[in-house]
Amino acid sequence: MDVVAWSQHLTDERAAEAGVRRVDRDEVFATADVVTVHLVLSDRTRGLVGRDELARMQPGAILVNTSRGPVVDEAALLEALAEGRLAGAGLDVYDREPLPPDSPLRTAPRTVLTPHLGYVTRDTYRVFYGDAVEDVAAWLRGEPVRVLTPA
Repeated sequence: MDVVAWSQHLTDERAAEAGVRRVDRDEVFATADVVTVHLVLSDRTRGLVGRDELARMQPGAILVNTSRGPVVDEAALLEALAEGRLAGAGLDVYDREPLPPDSPLRTAPRTVLTPHLGYVTRDTYRVFYGDAVEDVAAWLRGEPVRVLTPA
C-alpha cells in the first residue's frame, strides 16, 4: 500500500519516520483510495474538507473522519454521497454529538456511522481506568497528580 500524508507542518523526514510519503494537499484528495482525517478542530481546520476537496476525490474513494465533525463540511459530504461521487464514508464524529435522530447522515447512502467511539480499545481503557485509580489514590494521600492549572 502506498500511504501518503499531508499536513501543513509535516516534513519529508517526519513522514519517512512514520513510514509514509509526504504529498501536497491536492494530491491526497486526487489520488488516495481512502482519505482519513486526523486533525484537531480549530479555526484553520474547520471545513478543511469541503466541496472542492470532495470533488477532487476519485469516484471510488472513501472518506473516513475520526477527528472532529466540523473538519468535514457535512452538507458537501451528504451531496457527494447522494450524487454517488464517493464510494462511501466512515464517520465516528459529527457536527452535533450525539448524532441527532433526524440527522440526514443516518439515511445517507454508503455510510458507516459509529457513536464517537473510535478510540475505544482494551488498551485505551486500561490506561484510562489505571490513570483514574492512580489519580484518586494520589488525591487521597494528599499528593495529587496530573493537576490542571490555568494558563
